[in-house]
Amino acid sequence: MKEERIILGIDPGTTIMGFGLIKVVDKKMEFLQLNELLLSKYTDPYIKLKLIFERTVELIDTFHPDEIAIEAPFFGKNVQSMLKLGRAQGVAMAAGLSREVPITEYLPKKIKMAITGNGNASKEQVAKMLQSLLKLKTLPKNLDSTDGLAAAVCHFYNSGKIETGKSYTGWEAFVKQNEKRVKK
Repeated sequence: MKEERIILGIDPGTTIMGFGLIKVVDKKMEFLQLNELLLSKYTDPYIKLKLIFERTVELIDTFHPDEIAIEAPFFGKNVQSMLKLGRAQGVAMAAGLSREVPITEYLPKKIKMAITGNGNASKEQVAKMLQSLLKLKTLPKNLDSTDGLAAAVCHFYNSGKIETGKSYTGWEAFVKQNEKRVKK
């Protein structure tokens, strides 16, 4: 009997949320979809978060992914940008948790390393490698969607390994793993 599963990869953002889906049949990847949610035309940050939540739920209800891989925010020089990214990531995670889809976070360097073998690879290098791996005819103008796809492929490559990053199977697991932070 063939083992099949679908992985949704998300690159959260408040300007563009990129996402990609792959299907794994036995131990082979198949490309399903690659797209983005454009949010730049909205000025209200709460509307953006609502749209991220709704689009993520829509993707889950349409494709029924077995797992979600999400790019973790990285610390840059701009604290406000990181806070916005963290909110976008949290809302996407909440959408997955609301549908009880297991979620795993990956640092950007880990995703780049899994795809290209270089943790400092550029977005363009990651996109080109994905194009080759998944036989994509063309690449999108914005590479946020290939970043989302890269998270899904990274998760595929890391499946079955002992350490895959932070992983949550539902609200209860999320709360339990993060209760130390809350109790401060």
